[in-house]
Amino acid sequence: MMSTDFGKNRVHKIAKDGLTDLIRLIAENHEAGRPFYVLDLATTERLMDKWNHSFPNVKPFYAVKCNSEPALLTKLADLGANFDCASLFEIDTVLSLGISPKQIIFANPCKAISHIKHAASVGVNLTTFDSKLEVDKIKKWHPQCHLLLRIKAPSDSGSLRPLGKKFGVLPEEIDSLLHYACNMAGLKVVGVSFHVGSIALDPSIYREAIANARAVFDAADYLGIPKMKILNIGGGFRSTPLFEEIAGVVNEAIQDYFPEPNLTIIAEPGRFFPETVFTLVTHVIGKRVRGEKIEYWIDEGIYGSFRPTLYNSCFVGIKPLSVKGSEESSQICESTIYGPSCDSLDAVAIDIKLPELQLDDLIVFYNMGAYSKCAGTMFNGFDMLSTATYLASTNSC
Repeated sequence: MMSTDFGKNRVHKIAKDGLTDLIRLIAENHEAGRPFYVLDLATTERLMDKWNHSFPNVKPFYAVKCNSEPALLTKLADLGANFDCASLFEIDTVLSLGISPKQIIFANPCKAISHIKHAASVGVNLTTFDSKLEVDKIKKWHPQCHLLLRIKAPSDSGSLRPLGKKFGVLPEEIDSLLHYACNMAGLKVVGVSFHVGSIALDPSIYREAIANARAVFDAADYLGIPKMKILNIGGGFRSTPLFEEIAGVVNEAIQDYFPEPNLTIIAEPGRFFPETVFTLVTHVIGKRVRGEKIEYWIDEGIYGSFRPTLYNSCFVGIKPLSVKGSEESSQICESTIYGPSCDSLDAVAIDIKLPELQLDDLIVFYNMGAYSKCAGTMFNGFDMLSTATYLASTNSC
């Protein structure tokens, strides 16, 4: 029998097909008109198993920016993950959970001085850089920090959201920047970092990037820099069939270009871990019928989990749920779902097919863990910053 204790720190153990029943029970006890998330910790474990099977020699540094839910970070740490932080606040979020600063890479190539000083004060001693000014800041405020040179990914067409326009040194800049950082500033450059972009679509771009990283290692040897020891292959991973193909390309490329046995290989997966383990549950707070079309308002929107520049609607599943005691309509209608704000752009889904719903019915959104709750705001007075998360553990059988 499922427990009726709905404390947010309690882990609800459920059958493989038990999520819908759990959502209904939580909704009966949850504050009306407030959305909530369900985080499946068992699926998180299975994703880590999948990572370790596909990348046995690559240590994941989870990108905290993707979803900083404390229960997720704690679970990932327990499973052996380290963490990629991009700011003072993300560093403190990780440290507040009792995680060692040695498990953090400060993977932002351009950092405010106050953030560099903070990293030094708390013992975060590994970071990335891609400019002379960054070298100057690190030399002055955190000279004991070890550095990874961030190089530009070789192609902007192999991922859904390329990062090369903003980050990464060009091939012709590598020698001079390595010389400046190591021989002039006296800092320790211990490796190379790249990121092919968010949501990789072409596995071959990893091979090209790894080949380019090899060239940087060779350049460092030529310049007389102490032997580099870390290769950071960045992110771009999702838990899809393409993941295994990417892993095969990466593992083969590493064997081909980095035969040295003592190389430490790390990665910065973001959406790979949280995307499929979070389910967002919203309530119908308004409804309007216009002919054969129905418009609904829910208690979430683009100023919360549905920021159009961050989350990817094509990956999200939508399921309506009638509340306990109401009959689910068999009539399928063309529907639009709006968020709660007064902004006319606040539309979550337009012209989709749904059964007719009533006030307080639920609309459930699956695969909502990546770049969703981390983007919440207080726009229009709607609190999208403190959406509750309930914990579940789904049996795989």
